[in-house]
Amino acid sequence: MPFVPEQTISYPALAARLAALPPSCGPVRLVAVDGPSGAGKSTFAPLLAAALAGRAGGAVPLVRSDDFRVPWDADPLTWWEPLRAAVLEPLSRGVPGRLRRYDWRTGSTGPEEEIPAAPVLVVEGVGAAWRGSPAACRIWVDAPRALRRARALARDGADWADAWEGWSEREARHFAADRTRDRADLLVDGACVAAPAIGVTGVREPFMDRSKNSRETLSRAAGGDQSRRRP
Repeated sequence: MPFVPEQTISYPALAARLAALPPSCGPVRLVAVDGPSGAGKSTFAPLLAAALAGRAGGAVPLVRSDDFRVPWDADPLTWWEPLRAAVLEPLSRGVPGRLRRYDWRTGSTGPEEEIPAAPVLVVEGVGAAWRGSPAACRIWVDAPRALRRARALARDGADWADAWEGWSEREARHFAADRTRDRADLLVDGACVAAPAIGVTGVREPFMDRSKNSRETLSRAAGGDQSRRRP
């Protein structure tokens, strides 16, 4: 189904749509933030989690692919099975997950922490929105390749240029085989994710319908009919 063009949306407005979606992993709405290296995912995801937390009045957990050991020459989905076993499988049963986040600077894992079965979980990284993800919403973040490469090398250092090129090729093959972008509910312009208004290059009409219908259902259940208000 084609994307419906949409120019901008604020983080709070997007959070409202996401919070209204039906749960997808037990009682949890998994929001998957995917896209190529350097696209802006690691900037976008915490800003979105903060907006969701502001709406919920409590913390919204964020788990990244960088919380797992994924070498430069590895399959981009190397982190998925550890994520599934430690976090997603328990959440699907309505119980907290347990995670020891990997620290790339020290090459060690941190203390075990609880990932609660909160209403929303944000998962960010290459592969977050693949076809096997129990996502309520799949968000694709992208930016021009030159910008992505410059960001990655500024973050990791010029010595990693060859490694980044190899990773870029592997992730491109993964995305093509999985058709990740084609499956996305929302396309985000990673060149401007730090701005108050998110640049959106496309949004799936079914995503707009699901979030709108869920908001109306929740409103009626609470005793107030908002069906005539704008989404």
